[in-house]
Amino acid sequence: MQIYIDNHSGAPIYDQIFRQLRDQIISGALPPETALPSIRNLAKDLRISVITTKRAYDELEREGFLYTVAGKGCFVAPRNVELLREENLKQIESLLAQAARLAASCNLSREELQEMLRLTWED
Repeated sequence: MQIYIDNHSGAPIYDQIFRQLRDQIISGALPPETALPSIRNLAKDLRISVITTKRAYDELEREGFLYTVAGKGCFVAPRNVELLREENLKQIESLLAQAARLAASCNLSREELQEMLRLTWED
């Protein structure tokens, strides 16, 4: 499990932790039932507040990515892969709609936008 804190990103630290762990769970890098570091250990490793780490874990649990067993710790929750895929598809559609609106505001043609996507995909 890798977590990087970027102090220059402007995003809150708890949100950086939340997003990175969520992405690792969705990608399968953290499979179901994987034990996560304790809140205190993660805070110590990242040199941040325990409260910040707890907030990230609480958010992950609220979203259904983690579950807690009293006295044992936090674990990656089993997730319905099809549900995760559907969530990702909705997010992709939203981002593509945003890109299309931005392209239209710049008088970018559909072909130019498609070319940009193709070039991005190749990177």
